[in-house]
Amino acid sequence: MASPSNYSTAPVSEFLLICFPNYQSWQHWLSLPLSLLFLLAMGANGILLITIRLEASLHEPMYYLLSLLSLLDVVLCLTVIPKVLAIFWFDLRSISFSACFFQMFIMNSFLPMESCTFMVMAYDRYVAICHPLRYPSIITDQFVAKASVFIVARNALLTAPIPILSAQLHYCGKNVIENCICANLSVSRLSCDNFTLNRLYQFVAGWTLLGSDFILIFLSYTFIIRAVLRFKAEGAAVKALSTCSSHFILILFFSTILLVVVLTNVARKRVPMDILILLNVLHHLIPPALNPIVYGVRTKEIKQGIQKLLHREM
Repeated sequence: MASPSNYSTAPVSEFLLICFPNYQSWQHWLSLPLSLLFLLAMGANGILLITIRLEASLHEPMYYLLSLLSLLDVVLCLTVIPKVLAIFWFDLRSISFSACFFQMFIMNSFLPMESCTFMVMAYDRYVAICHPLRYPSIITDQFVAKASVFIVARNALLTAPIPILSAQLHYCGKNVIENCICANLSVSRLSCDNFTLNRLYQFVAGWTLLGSDFILIFLSYTFIIRAVLRFKAEGAAVKALSTCSSHFILILFFSTILLVVVLTNVARKRVPMDILILLNVLHHLIPPALNPIVYGVRTKEIKQGIQKLLHREM
């Protein structure tokens, strides 16, 4: 057996992910609903992306933004959930040093990318309802392309220091992560160094990015509601709000799940660790599974496009 001194100074080349350290017998039972949700997320987003790609009537800025949201959901799911299922089914707990920090980068950058996409979609609805005559000249394909570059660049650049700072820490002994995913704080706690800067940067960057997005979303919907209340034509207000309903529901899903995760982490001493781990996993799975379904059910054009796609395959 290695001496304590040797153990404490040995460099770490890989980590071990321990899901539900107190209730590992749950894993096989939990893998079934998680795998079904994963298949639903992949299938629903795949159908949505194919439908928007093949249906000419959906080649509009609003649907391009929805495609971007679906792509972000797919990448996020594929980065996190297959590894979780591999742990549950095959006990493949090890993850390499580089793979762990790559997963950390995807999780930390794609979350604000999604909130930023919601913000751009809210602006799209604001222009459509408050300035309908100027909508074709403002919300163009070029606007969507520039917005997409902004969404990816802003969030990738501002969140990149989180995994970089975490990777620069000295991991000299412990390599067991009590989590299903390589969350920044779960990994950083294993280091022998002070990770206060890492934790502070994540807090400031995360709340700055998400906070600014939600403020702009709130302002967009405030102006939308004010404009709708001024409509005098019968049924005009209902018709205008119906164009925002799907987007508003997605924001509620996203913000509610995010709020639950934040509050439970704040009260981590009162909430069992296994509940926190489960919420973190579901946070990367439930929105991707529900987002395309909400748009597919509530948007007439997408529903018709899916029906055409299904008839074409028959």
